[in-house]
Amino acid sequence: MEPQRRPHRICIFGGTGFVGSHLLTRLTADRHHLRVVTRNRERHHDLWVLPSLEMAEANIFDPKSLDEVLEGVDVVINLVGILNERDRGGKGFTRIHVDFPRRLVDACLSKGIRRLLHMSALGADAAYGMSHYQRTKGEGENVAHSAASIRVTSFRPSVIYGPGDSFFNRFASLLRRTPGIFPLACPQARYAPVYVGDVAEAYARAIDNSRTYGQRYDLCGPHVYTLKELVEFTAQSLGLKRKVVGLNDTLSRMQAMLLERMPGKPFSKDNYLSMQRDNVCEGPFPEVFGITPASVESIVPTYLGEQDQRAYIARLRSRRR
Repeated sequence: MEPQRRPHRICIFGGTGFVGSHLLTRLTADRHHLRVVTRNRERHHDLWVLPSLEMAEANIFDPKSLDEVLEGVDVVINLVGILNERDRGGKGFTRIHVDFPRRLVDACLSKGIRRLLHMSALGADAAYGMSHYQRTKGEGENVAHSAASIRVTSFRPSVIYGPGDSFFNRFASLLRRTPGIFPLACPQARYAPVYVGDVAEAYARAIDNSRTYGQRYDLCGPHVYTLKELVEFTAQSLGLKRKVVGLNDTLSRMQAMLLERMPGKPFSKDNYLSMQRDNVCEGPFPEVFGITPASVESIVPTYLGEQDQRAYIARLRSRRR
């Protein structure tokens, strides 16, 4: 692994989200100057405490705004992504996962920015992805790597977990509200959840490592689980007695069609399609990063009972100072 050469001026898109909040803390430790792009800076007071961080308001689809936030930057990180879209048909996925990376690459070229780290997803495949999510993630990844003059590294994580996640926390919320029997769609879908701290560490170590240029990395945790096993573990960690009953394929599809019409789309037809392919890596965590990935069992119980996830993250930050 190459040593870090110098602090950078890094512009981060999607930095106010789950992965972004952890990555900002990690990059601050390396004394980078961070510019976080947001639609409304007033909504993110919790990030203002981080040193060498500025919040920049911008419309990421406006070329002028994009040029302005990239001024003076030498590294760009794109974490922008959605798991569900408001409308059906894939247009929302295409706009976020394909159109924005294309605009971002063009803007980087015009500004002479030569380093881009891009968040993709395990299972991303422009041609053969099972869902709109997977196909657009694959297409966006290809777009990110399309400019030969930009040194791009893409990351393709399995389900990412940690304080503030939308996976274990979402199931925890559902389990608390569903006494007795818990019906679960696609119970045999397989995942290798990866800890958000390990993902953030991989990003941090990749910035100046020339061996990562042009590479696309699958990121997984050390163990593979079925979805049913993960939900049962969630219930056990919360001390809840629930019988998790796996639904067959027909009932799983019906549940997706029903829940995607509910506020917040807790489960959608596109989610169902994504789950038809195992979300696991073919090999171990990439050796180039020198990271031993944490296990679900060692991390999840430390935060799952937390009522205030932001307070938990704030405590983690205070320990790093």
